[in-house]
Amino acid sequence: MSLASVTVTRLIRGSVIAAALLSSMAHAEEGVVARIGVLMPLGGDRVFEVALAEGLSALGYVEGKNLTFYWRRYEQSSEAIRSAAAELVQSRVDVIVVNGTQAARAVLSETSTTPVVFLSADPIRAGLATSLAHPGANATGVSGQSPGLMAKRLQLLLQIAPRTRGVTLLVNPDSPLHPAFLEETQKGADTLGMRVATLNARNPNELDTALRGIQRHAGDAFVISPDTLFLVNKSKIAAAIRRAKLPAITTTKDYQGDGVLMSYGTSLNWMGRRAAGYADKILRGAKPADLPIEQASKIDLIIDLRVARELGLKVPQELLFRADEVIR
Repeated sequence: MSLASVTVTRLIRGSVIAAALLSSMAHAEEGVVARIGVLMPLGGDRVFEVALAEGLSALGYVEGKNLTFYWRRYEQSSEAIRSAAAELVQSRVDVIVVNGTQAARAVLSETSTTPVVFLSADPIRAGLATSLAHPGANATGVSGQSPGLMAKRLQLLLQIAPRTRGVTLLVNPDSPLHPAFLEETQKGADTLGMRVATLNARNPNELDTALRGIQRHAGDAFVISPDTLFLVNKSKIAAAIRRAKLPAITTTKDYQGDGVLMSYGTSLNWMGRRAAGYADKILRGAKPADLPIEQASKIDLIIDLRVARELGLKVPQELLFRADEVIR
């Protein structure tokens, strides 16, 4: 056999071996099943869950084939959240996706190694990360920028209801961002010459009591701070606001359709799809500490003209032109 023949034979053998190795690796990849834990509040709409699943599907994940979800839903109490977080960490999933600042804190108190993707109104103030550019630990995710938008929400209310002199703010004192929401709302109110009264609710029972007290603390308008407790009970909250005949603004469009005048913030649908992207990057080998936290860049203004008519309010034309969606 000539030297050239030997060389060709070796090249062929090498190619066959390489092809076999690649084929083996491909089959190994096909056999890999991503284990994603999701920590969610019990009850309410499942906008975020659907968006997360659809986002992962668009990235090539098929539940039952190369993806397994481990859903854990918690009741609205600090103890229940901690228990659900511990249970999810112990299930040894590849990554945990968690909706809500309080729940994210609970997960991070249970693990410093399992990667976490969170949705939080302000992860820096809440202590979930050291900075937006460099989260610095085993967690990253999406920031809704909510505390910083509280003053703007008051301005929007005043444009539609110019006689507003006092607002009632619904807050959860157990939220890590409770002080931030109070501070930002008060600063905005001081600038506009408005008073702020607070209604506190830590759990469903306290929420029922707070809603019964709306008439006594009514003020002229109602502002709802972002919290999973409130989102899960959004229909109940909207019904109480409607009975009190108050203009109200929320932090997400997911309240729309339940009788709330307007919302200014980021939708859970958008945030769920962003969370799917983070989970995919982590499953492919990225470290949360190296993935910058994404701040919501799209802030939607939604106005429900049906509610405005019920309240006898006229929405300025310039505000309607500016709105991302007008419900008629």
